[in-house]
Amino acid sequence: MTSTTAKFILPQTSEIPQWQPATWEDYLAACEKLQFEEARIFYYEGYLWIDMGNEGPQHARFNNLLTLLFGFWFASKGRQAFDDLGGCVIVKPKVGAGAPDRILYIGTDFPQWQSGEPRRINLDRSRIPDLVVETADTTLASDLDEKKRLYAALQIPEYWVVDIQGQRVLAFRLQENGKYQECDFSVALEGLPIALLSETLKLLGEGNGMAAMWFAQQIENLSADREQQEC
Repeated sequence: MTSTTAKFILPQTSEIPQWQPATWEDYLAACEKLQFEEARIFYYEGYLWIDMGNEGPQHARFNNLLTLLFGFWFASKGRQAFDDLGGCVIVKPKVGAGAPDRILYIGTDFPQWQSGEPRRINLDRSRIPDLVVETADTTLASDLDEKKRLYAALQIPEYWVVDIQGQRVLAFRLQENGKYQECDFSVALEGLPIALLSETLKLLGEGNGMAAMWFAQQIENLSADREQQEC
């Protein structure tokens, strides 16, 4: 492996991650270090960001809720196939890399790991995810700045930022100019109102199970309303 010259500071688990100057080789070296085995590591435009896993209960609660929401949504679409990956690494060599809270592939042609390969999805070789999600408890500024630019550079077509403290979900769609524009309806999830996700987020105090069941009822109502409009 190429030797590195940049020095990055080992973050503590109680610290909010900070972007640090680094090379692509530093990123690759960090991915191989045992002390970072459970960390989420990001790289973009000469900077490295290492999250040692300081998520709180609400962060974890919503991440698990997302799997339920995806399941209810795609079940309502006739059991459409999808693959929901949490914390998986995606890279575009020498462009950028990240480990989003959620990666969503819609359809059956999602990446499969082969023995002997690095434990990350190489976007030069595999299909780009349909959706990437970051759940922000203490990292909202970075999720709306550096990570937003990173995912645009990786050509992720849709990006959600879940603002836990603000109880809202922000969604962005990649435009032809390579930049994100905020949207009110998901394209990846075929017209799902983003406001409905924000309302579901506000119910987390009742537990993600109750929030998920409320969401399921709402999308059932949406389907019924559409059917009546088509009659």
